[in-house]
Amino acid sequence: MVDVSSKNITLREASACGVIEMLASSAEMVRKGDGKKGDVLSVARLAAIGGVKWTQHLIPLCHAIPIEAVSVEFSFEDRESNEPIERLRCTVTARTSGKTGVEMEAMTGASIALLTVYDMIKSIDRHAWLGEIRLLSKSGGKSGQWNR
Repeated sequence: MVDVSSKNITLREASACGVIEMLASSAEMVRKGDGKKGDVLSVARLAAIGGVKWTQHLIPLCHAIPIEAVSVEFSFEDRESNEPIERLRCTVTARTSGKTGVEMEAMTGASIALLTVYDMIKSIDRHAWLGEIRLLSKSGGKSGQWNR
């Protein structure tokens, strides 16, 4: 692991996002919250928070960070009315007061949320795919603010 013992404790925040593409019929089921396994977005929100908190166990050499706040937002992107595919975006923001950043935690949270959505719609939508996981912003520490 990287030695962070000499770093200052600062407020650190990172936001990351990703998307899952699905059939419009699957998106309608997600919106209604009546999937076979339950309310997809509620379960995916919990999965994102869990993913943020478990990052240290999933990513080798990642520091154990005390997570102080996590927010998870879902939004369907606008589409043409005749388009059979919809895109759901998940944005996760993680915050801590610590010696190292929370970028990996935010990206892990977004990834786990989207994997959960996939798991909950896969029985009705074999064409669903996820991707475009990326860091949107980070702040805190010596390097300060960064935005995509």
